[in-house]
Amino acid sequence: MSDTEQNRFSARASRYARVGANVGGVAARIAGGFLVGRSTDGDRRNAAALTAALGGLKGPLMKVAQLIATIPEAVPAEYAEELRKLQSEAPPMGWAFVKRRMTAELGADWANRFASFEKEPAAAASLGQVHRATTLDGRRLACKLQYPDMESAVEADLRQLDLLFSIHRRMSNVIDTREIKQEIAARIREELDYTREAKHARLYHSIFPNDDLVRVPKVEDELSTRRLLSLEWLDGEKMLAFKGESEDVRNRLATAMFRAWWHPFAQVGIIHGDPHLGNYTVFRDDQGEPSGINLLDYGCIRIFPPSFVEGVIDLYHGLLSDNRAQIVSAYETWGFKNLKNDQIDVLSLWARFIFGPLLDDRVRTIADGVSPGEYGRKEAFQVHQALKEKGPVTIPREFVFMDRAAIGLGGVFLHLDARLNFHRLFNAEIENFKVEQVAARQAAKLEQVGLA
Repeated sequence: MSDTEQNRFSARASRYARVGANVGGVAARIAGGFLVGRSTDGDRRNAAALTAALGGLKGPLMKVAQLIATIPEAVPAEYAEELRKLQSEAPPMGWAFVKRRMTAELGADWANRFASFEKEPAAAASLGQVHRATTLDGRRLACKLQYPDMESAVEADLRQLDLLFSIHRRMSNVIDTREIKQEIAARIREELDYTREAKHARLYHSIFPNDDLVRVPKVEDELSTRRLLSLEWLDGEKMLAFKGESEDVRNRLATAMFRAWWHPFAQVGIIHGDPHLGNYTVFRDDQGEPSGINLLDYGCIRIFPPSFVEGVIDLYHGLLSDNRAQIVSAYETWGFKNLKNDQIDVLSLWARFIFGPLLDDRVRTIADGVSPGEYGRKEAFQVHQALKEKGPVTIPREFVFMDRAAIGLGGVFLHLDARLNFHRLFNAEIENFKVEQVAARQAAKLEQVGLA
């Protein structure tokens, strides 16, 4: 075994030990609780202990935990509430580490390839950190540099992901979480590959080349590698800074969010699977007025088979016309298998919640009287309770991030307190939909950016 391989093995072994001890200890406490009977107070204490264990580890497992918390019913409500408190920020690398990492990616003369490169990171997250930089010809960049040993950390954490889902299985078996686990693992591994993320960014740039509402940064290929991604710096302000703006401004930003999410899905069969507020900023027009949104992160992109897109639109039409046969066909297209009639009824409770604003031809909020963090939780609980009698149900992989992203998007609309006719916005996106055309567009664009 080479020194590099030995170092990576040691890093992974150390990570296994720490993750296993921290998370495994909480899992053991929960298992012990079952011997004497569960209680709400006990669940909350164990949930808080799990959150503390994960928070102490930093890194990828925190990102995994946050993903789980935003997938309705992936874990019980008490656990989701605590896991949502986690912040996916790790301590930033110091300048000595940054210089070593940049040398590894671009060579010993890396600094001479920039006019400037700021020592302090502009942002630090679970897998890497972003530095402001300037090209030799004066263009501003956001350079995302991955932390060292992230592959080892991710693999160690994913090996322990079963522990988190075993907590759910001990409490309830009404939703089979195996597909959820596989989908999360696939997306997290993809996020380590910045070459793939660069392709995702180019894909979105081809969808929104000169859009009034949505801006996508260009990729600086000569300064990007598998562990370093250099993108055009887009000036913008945090979305939450506009909560107190006029309704017209808030509605315009919400319309931009709707377009950024639904247009790529309806036209090309892709979604931005992580629609939280940190992945967007607001840009202003030449008069200084808030005008639209910048899309900043392309690590968590889901590409769907065109038939899945067709299933989403079929379900919409089935719910709109109360056509049960069309509803059932849509579920089957999505990958739900061997559904009984009463299970179909339960799933339709959830579907009518998710599609509700799209079915309602009027100006409205996404949900009245609901806080952003609670969006979907009550409905998910009702579905869970009903499935206790009718389940179990296996959630198809493709459904996981579609569902999660819809909930995240709804939370953004609630933050903005937007009032829109979501029905008409949606119908504008799916007008003249033909699955063959989506398949052709998707194939052409994926080939264009090297994702075919």
